[in-house]
Amino acid sequence: MTLDNNKKKQASRDQIVAEARRDQAAKQKTYREKALKMFPWVCGRCGREFTGRRVRELTVHHKDHNHDNNPPDGSNWELLCIYCHDNEHARDQVAEWYQQDDAKESPRSQSDNKPFAALADLLEKTSDSSAEDKGD
Repeated sequence: MTLDNNKKKQASRDQIVAEARRDQAAKQKTYREKALKMFPWVCGRCGREFTGRRVRELTVHHKDHNHDNNPPDGSNWELLCIYCHDNEHARDQVAEWYQQDDAKESPRSQSDNKPFAALADLLEKTSDSSAEDKGD
């Protein structure tokens, strides 16, 4: 009986995920079409021009990274080629990683490690033993 319930729950989850993906794809299609009508088919970073079938390599980048922020004037969008778009998001991920890393670190104190602290004593002992050897 529980196996049937698990299958029903999984089917329900799969249906919800599929609907969400369809909705997102439909929304993406509409703002992508609007952006392609509004802006010249040029990458906003590298300046490459796209025509014909190559227009599919242009993506709509949300400047504030909020995919729900789609103002009708397109002020939150810029067209980027797939390479520049990937680079943009990779840079943001690296910056977030560094910010998280900095937040975890405590203020750095001076190191307690002093590898040469006893060096003077060792050198004195060595020079004393050398003098004794010469005196023999």
